[in-house]
Amino acid sequence: MFDSIRQSCPDAKSIQVFCGVGNNAGDGYIIARLAMEAGLRVSVIQLGDKSLQGDALKAQQLYIAKKGKIETFNTDVKNHQTDIIIDALFGTGLIRTVTGEWKQAIEIMNQSDAYIASVDIPSGLNADTGAIMGCAVVADETTTFIARKQGLYTGKARDVVGKLLFSDLGIDKNLKNQLAKQRAVYLLSKNIPKLTKRKPSSYKGSHGHVLLIGGAPGMSGAIKMAAEAALTVGAGLVSVITHPDHAAWLNINRPELMVKGVESAAQLTPYLQRANVIAIGPGLGTSSWGQSLFHACLATSHDKIIDADALSLLSKLSMKQDNWVLTPHVGEAARLLGVSISDIERDRFYAANKIQQNFSGLCVLKGAGSLIADGDATSILELGNAGMAVAGMGDVLTGVIAGLRAQGLSLQSALRLGVSLHAKAADIAVVKKGERGLFATDLYPYLRELVN
Repeated sequence: MFDSIRQSCPDAKSIQVFCGVGNNAGDGYIIARLAMEAGLRVSVIQLGDKSLQGDALKAQQLYIAKKGKIETFNTDVKNHQTDIIIDALFGTGLIRTVTGEWKQAIEIMNQSDAYIASVDIPSGLNADTGAIMGCAVVADETTTFIARKQGLYTGKARDVVGKLLFSDLGIDKNLKNQLAKQRAVYLLSKNIPKLTKRKPSSYKGSHGHVLLIGGAPGMSGAIKMAAEAALTVGAGLVSVITHPDHAAWLNINRPELMVKGVESAAQLTPYLQRANVIAIGPGLGTSSWGQSLFHACLATSHDKIIDADALSLLSKLSMKQDNWVLTPHVGEAARLLGVSISDIERDRFYAANKIQQNFSGLCVLKGAGSLIADGDATSILELGNAGMAVAGMGDVLTGVIAGLRAQGLSLQSALRLGVSLHAKAADIAVVKKGERGLFATDLYPYLRELVN
């Protein structure tokens, strides 16, 4: 970690280390000693009224033996002017709200202009849930050890972790394998399926027929984006069932879409027979028109992607299907579980898995560090960026998943690959164009590149 900090701040002359009373404090003292040996001006701020123990105490004693000095914490900002701050206050065991001088110390660090590096996890962040326990250090970089803590990757954690680095500290290979077998949480990048190469003799029917249902009056854009996304990732045929108010012109700039306006669910039957996957929800609305189409869709045996307004309608029902994907954002997740948005953000892992348990099938809880719950394990998406916080992104994702499923991937594989491609395309887009002003439709050319 010290080597990484030196690379990040090669011209730094001073370093201040905030130490707590647990093992993280020992890491802080080791960094302080290494900094002294490297010729930096070093100050250690010791918080807490308990004595260190074990290896942490040994690390402190080695620092003192090098004539290192230890100060008590005070809130005078002048005492905290430094080039680098090391956050070694709390480790992975934090389960209570941060208060008192601990909170004051975190506020002092966050107000500083110094480069902040957190040991193992930013102090104040819950290692299991990613929730902020009242307040948390906003780090420029975090080096985590032994194992990748799941709370570093999702929700509000993405605001405070900064650049994330990992070292297993050379733990025994057998122990590492044993831990891997016990994990129920995985980084999605380790488990991404791939599309197979197309046969030269294939035709449009070889690559599936997606049926998308949605687009109440005034909400035609959502279903059009989802449909275009399904085409973009390679679906052979894409049909859109929408409201008659705009059906005649919905495909005016995308003639490849087959669009039909329907007044009632009774008109759905011939289109359901031709499709091999259904996506319902973008712009569907919750009026009687949307409700009738939704209930007709539920009665079929098709694999389904349930999104947007369809999730709101589903939240009023008690039912399970094994062959659907639910794609809620935090607001929709709150409705599905009958809780508040803050409840969802308090433990996104619990929320994703609870939705999957209640409704069966697969669930992707969207947001920073999207989570996929499949009933056996939870996968974390490391990709994505703040530019994706814009209308239409979820609609595009729905189309991507449906388009991949249509091409023969299992529902689970289509979901895993879909969320990965969607976020990767957005990451490429913001490198080229920036986060602000990103359109959901800006992802199309990069999605096409990625699937090829």
